[in-house]
Amino acid sequence: MNTNCDKSNCPVVTTLALIGGKYKAIILWHLAIADNGIRRFGELRRLIPQATQKMLTQQLRELEDDNLIARTVYPVVPPKVEYSLTELGKSINPILEAMRVWGTDYMQTLGLSVDCFMGEE
Repeated sequence: MNTNCDKSNCPVVTTLALIGGKYKAIILWHLAIADNGIRRFGELRRLIPQATQKMLTQQLRELEDDNLIARTVYPVVPPKVEYSLTELGKSINPILEAMRVWGTDYMQTLGLSVDCFMGEE
């Protein structure tokens, strides 16, 4: 097994580059648990209040550029923009679920309350 990972050949580095942005995993999670698999920009802003509009927009653009999410713009006034996971984006759901399970176990071990990102809204 090759344990000499650098940026050009390490799958972990590649994965973190794709989902390791400040809010990327949270965005992907909220799209994954959406009833219809779709979220509007305003919904994501409400679900991730700590993200500024600029940062959320930047993270969404990067996820779109990496083909993890799709952006659909409707020609209406006011503008309507929806985001959803692409097939490639859906393939990351098991990783996100594993992160949720591990994080829940870790928080419970420390005696911390678990009250977010569980699928309920």
